[in-house]
Amino acid sequence: MNERIYTSAAASFEAARHIPGLPEGHRAGRLHGHGFQVRVRALLPPDWAPFPGAESDALSERLRAVAAPLDYALLNEHLPVPTDAELAHWLWARLELPGLERISLGSAPGQGVTLDAHHRVGCWRRFRFEAAHQLPNVPAGHPCGRMHGHGFEVILHAGAGAEPELDGERLESAWAPLQAELHHACLNTLPGLENPTSERLAAWIWQRLHGTLPTLSWVTVYETASAGCHYQGTQYRIWKERLFDSALSLRRAPADDSRHRLHGHSYRIRLHLRAPLDAVMGWTVDYGEVKARFEPVYRELDHQRLDALAGPDDADPASLLRWMRPVLAGRLPALERIDLEQTPGCGAVLYWGAADPLPPD
Repeated sequence: MNERIYTSAAASFEAARHIPGLPEGHRAGRLHGHGFQVRVRALLPPDWAPFPGAESDALSERLRAVAAPLDYALLNEHLPVPTDAELAHWLWARLELPGLERISLGSAPGQGVTLDAHHRVGCWRRFRFEAAHQLPNVPAGHPCGRMHGHGFEVILHAGAGAEPELDGERLESAWAPLQAELHHACLNTLPGLENPTSERLAAWIWQRLHGTLPTLSWVTVYETASAGCHYQGTQYRIWKERLFDSALSLRRAPADDSRHRLHGHSYRIRLHLRAPLDAVMGWTVDYGEVKARFEPVYRELDHQRLDALAGPDDADPASLLRWMRPVLAGRLPALERIDLEQTPGCGAVLYWGAADPLPPD
């Protein structure tokens, strides 16, 4: 598959709005406010930024400049109907960005919309439940074989129709019966979840909802804050996330640029894998195995000086990702994507998988 490097950036703004045209008495028709979070991802031309390694910062600056008129503003003065979807379209048009692939706009921590390069709108809602489970088929001594519990989080992604505000509420209504079943339950006791891995749980949710939500596109299950699964009816994709703290100097930055000086970041790296489901284990790849196989590379990154690594062209996210891919190929053959952020929401994504567009973050 063709290897692609995407640049990611994020920004936020605070704004008030009221949304006309909703059913009488709808709460969003009243004047209210949000702390909006915007994330963008783009396949930028090689010479778009002032130097290699400046892409994410330059994209963040562009995004902040475009969003600035909305900050502490009444959105109805900028858009006649300032829904999340219309805001995403408004931002897209003003970014004037080559290779823009996706905008994700969150109007609250648990809700938002996405807009892709084909101008298709999707909506999402995030839910949480507390439950116990154990995996009955793991080898003796595996920690997941013991009864334990998690604060699970589920994100439902769906295509949006003419009323994305109401589409999100339909997701909430469809989820409510499942919330009642899953919250404060032992998952192993629920029919169909006798082996409640993240993958089995995501498929169970899909099967329960897809008949009543035909626009459902993905089910995402966070088993922990650092590991989870995406499922879209036929394929499973899992991820494992790690954090590391490192120093660097960007060699290709101009000498008078602050990024040429020695500085540091707290990084987030997420490894995405796609593999068939193991019928006995109920998973695609063991999260613990992913962590163990990544460990040698992790030790080279954590509490190290990244510009001293042997191999990468420089210490910017794209160079580090291109260096990592062949190093990890033999260790994690199911790997198809790596995300690396040097600050929250800002960094690069290396993708060589089959899906287009990319699965959700």
